[in-house]
Amino acid sequence: MKKYLINQQGDFMMKITQNSRMEVTKFMLAYKFALDEVGTKISILQEEFRLIHDYNPIEHVSKRIKSPASILKKIEKKNVPLRIGEVEASIRDIAGIRITCSFEEDIYRVSEMLQAQRDLEVVEIKDYIKQPKGNGYRSLHLIVKIPIFLSDREKFVPVEIQIRTIAMDFWASLEHKIYYKYNKDIPQHIKNGLKEAAEQVNALDEKMDKLNEEINILKERDEQHQADINLSSLVEKLKNQQ
Repeated sequence: MKKYLINQQGDFMMKITQNSRMEVTKFMLAYKFALDEVGTKISILQEEFRLIHDYNPIEHVSKRIKSPASILKKIEKKNVPLRIGEVEASIRDIAGIRITCSFEEDIYRVSEMLQAQRDLEVVEIKDYIKQPKGNGYRSLHLIVKIPIFLSDREKFVPVEIQIRTIAMDFWASLEHKIYYKYNKDIPQHIKNGLKEAAEQVNALDEKMDKLNEEINILKERDEQHQADINLSSLVEKLKNQQ
């Protein structure tokens, strides 16, 4: 990570002329540390579900920090002054973590568990599942602030958490690749095709949610049936002992 920061910060450091190299390095490291903190929280939840519960709602986790080049593009797009304080206040997705779940209901379950953690301050929630973007994109986004403890101070750093199903992630990843590959305005018929695919992904998620709900009902019935059998067996043994 240190080598990455040194190699990638050239233009970023040259453009933010009001700040020293050390300040820019601290700026980037703060997001790495914040991402590590959030990642640890999610790893703990995964481990708990794996060892204690019979179902883990978290399928996969990935983390990323925007490159200095990407940060500069966003600075220019949002017309943010080239000062570190201004960048920190205006751009809140420099550090990002993506959680992939099996089912849509798992998304909200994981979100609630994270929001319940007292040292996570929820700044903003964008629910693109209940209100999808115009292109069909669906995901739950949380902007949170988490404290990191440095040698000389405590600092609250924003992290964007994206939570989506496997199907949502599949669509979003391919949509991003298509736009990146074409590198200009996408023809309307391709946009229409992507929107149609997003609707099919939504239908798939709804179908899988329904099947999962039916399985849960069957499981509860089986467990109740087994409990009734065990109770009857116990009662019969007690009668025989009298």
